[in-house]
Amino acid sequence: QVQLVESGGGLVQPGGSLRLSCAASGSDRSIMAMGWYRQSPGKQRELVAAINGRGGTNYARSVKGRFTISRDNTKNTVHLQMNSLKPEDTAVYYCSAGDDPNSISPSTYWGQGTQVTVSS
Repeated sequence: QVQLVESGGGLVQPGGSLRLSCAASGSDRSIMAMGWYRQSPGKQRELVAAINGRGGTNYARSVKGRFTISRDNTKNTVHLQMNSLKPEDTAVYYCSAGDDPNSISPSTYWGQGTQVTVSS
């Protein structure tokens, strides 16, 4: 069974930075597509960024130029570097993964979520 373990959420002031990490285990695939979604109260879960096994990326328009997704293929680990954070980035961030290594919107497996709060 695939497990995703997230780390790195917290409270940050507007304009600050945070780095989220997620490690996948239990998959029989050496490389999985991985990504991050977020959900804030009263809103649907939305894709923030994803990266496939070949390094192809997909970003939400609202985070382009501020967030960067990267991966370590040897460890099935994905990172989300979030810079220039805004209050509207406040949400629970969920790590996701998928068995199709070419996917840029993986949504088969989910982490437990980590809270990111941007506030002064």
